[in-house]
Amino acid sequence: MRSFSIFRLAVAALFLVLPALGFAQAWPSKPIRWIIPYPPGGITDSATRMVIQKVTEQTGWTIVVDNKPGANSILGADIAARSAPDGYTFLTVIGAHAANATLYAGRLPYDVVKSFAPVSLVGIAPLLMTVNNNFPAKDMKELIAYAKANPGKVSFGSSGVGAAAHLTQELFKQVAGLDMIHVPYKGTAPALQDLMGGSLNILTDTASALMPYVRGGKIKAIAAFAKQRIPGATEVPTIVEAGGPAIEGSTWVLFLAPSATPRDIVARMSVETAKAVKSPELKARFDSLGIEGVGNSPEQAAKFLDDEIVKWAKVISAAGVKAE
Repeated sequence: MRSFSIFRLAVAALFLVLPALGFAQAWPSKPIRWIIPYPPGGITDSATRMVIQKVTEQTGWTIVVDNKPGANSILGADIAARSAPDGYTFLTVIGAHAANATLYAGRLPYDVVKSFAPVSLVGIAPLLMTVNNNFPAKDMKELIAYAKANPGKVSFGSSGVGAAAHLTQELFKQVAGLDMIHVPYKGTAPALQDLMGGSLNILTDTASALMPYVRGGKIKAIAAFAKQRIPGATEVPTIVEAGGPAIEGSTWVLFLAPSATPRDIVARMSVETAKAVKSPELKARFDSLGIEGVGNSPEQAAKFLDDEIVKWAKVISAAGVKAE
């Protein structure tokens, strides 16, 4: 009787395990929803769609993009956080996700770290600093000297409070000991118009957003916030080469899943993402956008996100940045 009872327990346990094994083997059995918390057309949307397209070619999976912009990416992230952790919802985040942990501390409807399972860091896009054509400084060394000689008179724009460009400029101010005025805009386009018009002194953003205007002679590039010259803007010196402090600033693209998504599914998506990012086709396309492709493991992506949260928390606190 004892042996029979053990046998029955073993059979029962097997029936509990089999559905889970079947689920893992069958995934995905329906379309995967991919949430992008930004409007179509920007670098975040473009990079995500490039990778997703390559992943579908590699696997035959069906992935449907769902743009859910709003509230500095909080709307889309919240939808993903509340979704079932069944492997059928993924999310793209950028630097704002890390900054939101401090900017909206205690007010977010989710936890920036605990509500998600990191999948892979797709790529990093170092930022460029540009100035209007009438600005007297021609390199970083001269810009710092001019700003120190004119405290509170040099303006810098960004696509919004808490954006990677804004926080990178705040970091630059802190390290260089400068007093400059932040002018937040609702997106890069209006800030760029004011820069070209001469009413704004400095604008920092991605190479893909700024280099067409630099090459067209409408604005001047001062430096890249990177250790090495970046793809898509190799003619622009690094901040150190231009005579500035050794600091880095970038926007980046990172893939997440809802917390508790099966680890084997997260791992599979991570592998496929890395394979796509490192393909010759995507490398060439990323280079043209000024994106340094990465494609790493869930563990590496988690560490990267943790480090970014800590880095920008210090900058936000020191600068007294408040969410709009």
